[in-house]
Amino acid sequence: MNELEIISKLALQGQDRKLVLDNISQVVADWNLKLPDVDADVLHFGYNNFPLIGETEFNINNNVEHGYCGKFMFLFAGQTCPMHHHRIKHETFFIVKGKVRMELSGRIHTLNQGDLLIVDQLAKHKFTALEDSLILESSKPDLVDDSIFEDQMINKIIFGKEEY
Repeated sequence: MNELEIISKLALQGQDRKLVLDNISQVVADWNLKLPDVDADVLHFGYNNFPLIGETEFNINNNVEHGYCGKFMFLFAGQTCPMHHHRIKHETFFIVKGKVRMELSGRIHTLNQGDLLIVDQLAKHKFTALEDSLILESSKPDLVDDSIFEDQMINKIIFGKEEY
């Protein structure tokens, strides 16, 4: 399965996707901010329960050749990105707006606007928006097969097998 096929199984499509993006645009406009004009991935991670398990990613640049990635991640209040880790990617999260509960290697961090958190490769992490939140991620490249989830159902979608 190629990357587009994998994303299609993990993300909202069609009218559902459009409605979410319209809602995000309104929230961000109310904050007097603007997101980049790029295709966004409205992820539900295969759960099909976007209000609780999901996030929307706006990739500014994912430069595999030069080894860096920059993207915005938007989460509505109550949304969670499930527990996962990366074999390659090292990340820095900066809270542009909102409040986020980050679980990182078994420790809980509450991050507010202006806070940052560094996530080393292999460190297990998940995050939940305590209010509508916008996170800037600066990292090594974002590769679809570099996210290893605790929930084997998601790994089955990504890798075609439950254990990786």
